[in-house]
Amino acid sequence: MTQRLDRLQRAFYKARRFAAVAAAVVGLTAQAEVVGGVQLPDGSQRVGENRYRAPQDFEETVKYYRAVYSVGSYPRRSIVNQPGVKAVHISNPSGRNFAGLNIYEANDEVRIYIVPLESAAKPKRAPAKPAKK
Repeated sequence: MTQRLDRLQRAFYKARRFAAVAAAVVGLTAQAEVVGGVQLPDGSQRVGENRYRAPQDFEETVKYYRAVYSVGSYPRRSIVNQPGVKAVHISNPSGRNFAGLNIYEANDEVRIYIVPLESAAKPKRAPAKPAKK
């Protein structure tokens, strides 16, 4: 019995094993889909080009993006101020991969729209050929 109390190694071993298991569980649950540089909540469904349906309600989705994209680095502003419609825009100041994203709720459904960069949003046109005479 005194040998168990004198050994601290056993307690540290359990703590390390617990930390490894906890890290593995967090790693498995933290996998999220990334589309166009934007991390989407688990369970999001594509409903159109750059449009996704969020599985949570509006407040939970905004809370998720508050954890993923910090408020200090990614400014937010309210878009719509109408009864029954909530919307917020999250800007991407780095301008890489996407310009921002809109989170909005209408008709009891939460949607996420990835705002593409201006260069990606405009289709490239072939240069006009001069008419032959």
